Amino acid sequence: MRDDAVGMEVRLIYGLIEAGASVLDLGCGDGELLAMLVREKKIRAQGIEIDERAIYQCVAKGLSVLHGDIDSGLSDLTDKAFDYVVLSQSFQQVRNPDLVLMESLRVGGKVIVSFPNFTHYRARMRLFFKGKTPVTASLPYQWYDTPNLHFLSILDFLDYIRKRNIQLEKATFISKNKRIRILPNLFAETGIFLITESQGFFSGNS
Repeated sequence: MRDDAVGMEVRLIYGLIEAGASVLDLGCGDGELLAMLVREKKIRAQGIEIDERAIYQCVAKGLSVLHGDIDSGLSDLTDKAFDYVVLSQSFQQVRNPDLVLMESLRVGGKVIVSFPNFTHYRARMRLFFKGKTPVTASLPYQWYDTPNLHFLSILDFLDYIRKRNIQLEKATFISKNKRIRILPNLFAETGIFLITESQGFFSGNS
């Protein structure tokens, strides 16, 4: 069973996607989000996943999922092939997040990104008082087996998209099963962002 925070994250991402849309989920895991969207919003779904066991779970749900490494890019996909591209808890796990995000913006009209906030106050306290890599409910891995390759905060991401001239449409912050509206960089365990490319974003790059 999923914990409350993860379940709430799925519900919030679900709420950002319009019925009947086309959705590409990068690092779709077991396909829980895509299956819900297909069943309840009649979307056209496509997933990309590197874990073969997760792919089997997706196939059992009747989903179309390709086995692939999103770090290799999305060169097989045309510009704006999908209405939405989802990077749910996968952005911080890729080797080259800049490439993956730029490619996501190219192939999707809108991109939804969610990731754990590494500067949540519990993580800060563990690092400050114990001098150890944080292990919390939203960061449940030991340093030697974590899939996370990049340790970013909510403020890091906001600064990043500002420098890349990426348009922020909506941001939601959560901790456990509630929304965080004050000081999210300190109190939120997860950030969820809906972004789009700015006009002329890819000019000169074709």
